[in-house]
Amino acid sequence: MIPMDRLAQITARFQYLEAAMADGTTGAEIADLAREYAELRPVVEQIEAYRQLQTGLAEAAEMMADPDMAELAAEELSRLKAAVPEAEAALQLSLLPRDRADAKAAMLEIRPGTGGDEAALFAGDLMRMYQRYAEARGWAFDVIEMQETELGGVREMVAHIRGQAVFGRLKFESGVHRVQRVPSTESGGRIHTSAATVAVLPEAEEVDIQIAPGDLRIDTMRSSGAGGQHVNTTDSAVRITHLPTGIVVTSSEKSQHRNRDKALQVLRARLYDLERSRADSERSADRAAQVGSGDRSERIRTYNFPQGRMTDHRINLTLYRLDAVMQGDLDEIIDALTADTQARLLADMGT
Repeated sequence: MIPMDRLAQITARFQYLEAAMADGTTGAEIADLAREYAELRPVVEQIEAYRQLQTGLAEAAEMMADPDMAELAAEELSRLKAAVPEAEAALQLSLLPRDRADAKAAMLEIRPGTGGDEAALFAGDLMRMYQRYAEARGWAFDVIEMQETELGGVREMVAHIRGQAVFGRLKFESGVHRVQRVPSTESGGRIHTSAATVAVLPEAEEVDIQIAPGDLRIDTMRSSGAGGQHVNTTDSAVRITHLPTGIVVTSSEKSQHRNRDKALQVLRARLYDLERSRADSERSADRAAQVGSGDRSERIRTYNFPQGRMTDHRINLTLYRLDAVMQGDLDEIIDALTADTQARLLADMGT
């Protein structure tokens, strides 16, 4: 059922924003108005299309009373009625509550879980999977912090991904990713199970999170890699500790100034994610049932190499094209997770 009173409220708000911007408002206020206007515009377009469809149905019904127009009116009425379900579905989707963070860039963090060297190797595979996905979508993938093992695995990786709606596409990737395969270090051919943890955080700007200088301890240190080609002996590595929360962030590029900026960028993202998680917990007593809950301890996906199978446990989706998935072909998975979330939200709207 389409809530007509809500449609009227949205349209009225859109018209107000349009008039306010035309009045020449400047500064931060105009930026806020423009952002809200841009968010409402596609919704209002769907509302207008739905209203035009309803008007057409009413006019065709009136034409049925005219014997000379009855046949033509019947054809038009049939065509318009067939278009109603699709128009209603599109309008309902546009009315769903939106997460403003969806449009933001994202911080991607990957760490090995259980499984020792194999878990670290798998963490590296996941990093390359997301790199390829970012490349396919035209996003920028900038590694901020990288610690490798001697075998080429990843102990810890933090990347900044910039592009259109990055967080909205990648937010469902947060959680424990499990792999089942024969490790390259296994001589007996036995299948091992190991895991890596992925966290996707929306990028936070200074206006999103205010950090008091007194809450920070900033240390400059010498960083070193795993050995061989991975050795890094610069004195510019920066470690920032947020004293109130105990969150520690490091960045190890050659420029100390750039390291400080990047570390602060990661810290803001983690604090912003912390605030969002607290707000989500207050709004929902059953976050575990939500696909996009962001619970890092939840096992969300299994990559079974012997069977060439990827299974997403949240929506019981299984694909037998693991090679393509590891090459960054993730759209089918992400689209399915997005559709599931939309279906849940639509069901909530109907209750």
